[in-house]
Amino acid sequence: MSVTNEEYMQKYYKKAEVLIEALPYIRKFNRKVIVVKYGGSAMSDEELKRNVIKDVTLLKLVGFKPIVVHGGGKDISRWVEKSGKEAKFINGLRVTDEETMEIAEMVLGRVNKGLVAMVQELGVKAVGISGKDGGLLTVEKKYSDGQDIGYVGNITEVNTKILEDLLENDFLPIVSPIGLDAEFKTYNINADDAACAIAKAMHADKLAFLTDVEGVYKDPNDRSSFISRLTVSQANALIGTGTVGGGMLPKLNNCTDAIEHGVNRVHILDGRKPHTLLLEIFTNKGIGTMFFPDAEEESLP
Repeated sequence: MSVTNEEYMQKYYKKAEVLIEALPYIRKFNRKVIVVKYGGSAMSDEELKRNVIKDVTLLKLVGFKPIVVHGGGKDISRWVEKSGKEAKFINGLRVTDEETMEIAEMVLGRVNKGLVAMVQELGVKAVGISGKDGGLLTVEKKYSDGQDIGYVGNITEVNTKILEDLLENDFLPIVSPIGLDAEFKTYNINADDAACAIAKAMHADKLAFLTDVEGVYKDPNDRSSFISRLTVSQANALIGTGTVGGGMLPKLNNCTDAIEHGVNRVHILDGRKPHTLLLEIFTNKGIGTMFFPDAEEESLP
């Protein structure tokens, strides 16, 4: 069936409307730092991976200062199993012995450089770094409810200079969540924790978590209970109900912690759907769950 000239033009009018809708957001966030935590299923699907990288690259090209912090948990588990070991978790945190730590660092390094190559293929300069580089992430040993989980680190300090220098020189930093303790021992870091710590230290305007869920639900079993906006107080109240569990609980804690330490907006987005990052940032309605300070509750439409 042939397309009429009117239908053809209507298609491009809609594209123009999208660009016009995005304009105030481009102006508002120009030269602002946005930290994107990238992980989950979106890393396992090649097409989704390229869509995420295209989104981040576009943010860079329209004037944002994006920093990507990536995970790699599924790939790490796969390689741990290949080595004849069983992946173990306590309260959602990987139990990381010395051999598992070596595997994690190898896998995360490979993921890191793959993302760098994708960004540079799109014409943007990227630098992949580990939290070990330049003393970016200093950690202490982390325990889970008093249990020793091995080489898992809790971030105590972020050396922002290396990120500031890269951004100032027009590079897109891509960070692998590995850190060193005071004795220069290597530790694995939960990627959500790393993204939150970097966003706070960099005084980021936005922190976006690309996850395997659409956002936050008041009742995880009721799809109609989706929450598009949450203040810190509302999020803490939701946590207090005890209905939030699994991997969402630490994410909510990271979201509220980031807002309380000066990050302007935090977003939980479904990384399994294409271009959710752009839709959340550049459209009036958005698509995921947005967290913001209590003081702004009355001023938002």
